[in-house]
Amino acid sequence: MPETNTCQTILENLSTAILLLDKQLRVSYLNPACEDLFKTSEQQLRGKPANEIFLHGLLAEGALAETLNTGRPFTRREAEIKVSGKPAFKTDYSVTLLTEPSISPLLLVEFRPLERLLKISKEEAFTSHQQTNKTLIRSIAHEVKNPLGGIRGAAQLLARLLPDDSLTEYTDVIIDEADRLRHLVDELLGPPTEPKREKVNIHEVLERVQQLILVEAGEGLRFETDYDISIPELTADKNQLIQSVLNITRNAFQALTEEPDQIDPTITFRTRIKRQASLGGKRFRLALNIDIEDNGPGIDQDLIESIFLPMVSNRPSGNGLGLSIAQNIINQHNGLIECESEPEELTRFRITLPLEL
Repeated sequence: MPETNTCQTILENLSTAILLLDKQLRVSYLNPACEDLFKTSEQQLRGKPANEIFLHGLLAEGALAETLNTGRPFTRREAEIKVSGKPAFKTDYSVTLLTEPSISPLLLVEFRPLERLLKISKEEAFTSHQQTNKTLIRSIAHEVKNPLGGIRGAAQLLARLLPDDSLTEYTDVIIDEADRLRHLVDELLGPPTEPKREKVNIHEVLERVQQLILVEAGEGLRFETDYDISIPELTADKNQLIQSVLNITRNAFQALTEEPDQIDPTITFRTRIKRQASLGGKRFRLALNIDIEDNGPGIDQDLIESIFLPMVSNRPSGNGLGLSIAQNIINQHNGLIECESEPEELTRFRITLPLEL
């Protein structure tokens, strides 16, 4: 590893995965982005030969040795990376020789994982799509609220002019339905105020939601937790986070209870640190992943892409607003909610929130 603090700071803050090899082709250093890519720590890989990670064959080893000898860089496309005990993945990587008078030669390996690039592109497209839908929905909601006020006011005036009190039953229906629609529109518009940000322990939020759901569920629902207790506090509106997580968890609970043959209904909360997260077109060095999983019937794959839109629901009894409101809250916190589901196995909602603003 280069000795200067400046070099180390630059490498540790890069979003690109960087690995350094010494002249014996052993791992000398990997930056946090590379730790995230390999799903392992620098401490576990330091000193290990490169052929335990990405050198699968004499061709790659010979190319590295040639770069050490000649200084000529090279690039490999769609190379398979396999760290012991971790799933394999494909990536492009480039190798460059670093030489300084004060240090031994090092090979700098820069990885460009294909899946990660596709995921970033998908996240950015999804965020843009969500923002467009949000703007459209807010415009429509505001247009609906104005005539609703007029209808309600006219019904109240009409009720006062009716000669028989028994006829007000009909005007009462108009007023009640106008109020119901107005409440529905308010929910579509989302929280009326900006988040009141404070330091929040995410595990306190999750434990609070668990308590609320267990009160509703009573017997028969089991919670499992898998927390990374080293996660620092984040700056957020605690009540809004509770509301967002509660909406997702209640959705999971209702899906479990509506399945008559469900065995051992379980909801799992999991927290992890994510390095170099791309959210809303911005890059954050550290982010928080919150997984909310259930072992219910799953979500129809045709609905996955639209599950966060208002009025879209996987359940006959759902109104399709809970997930839309949850996504809106998380978006206000510069975060994102994603969903993946395997029929009859599990459904996972992942909330990603930046740990720094």
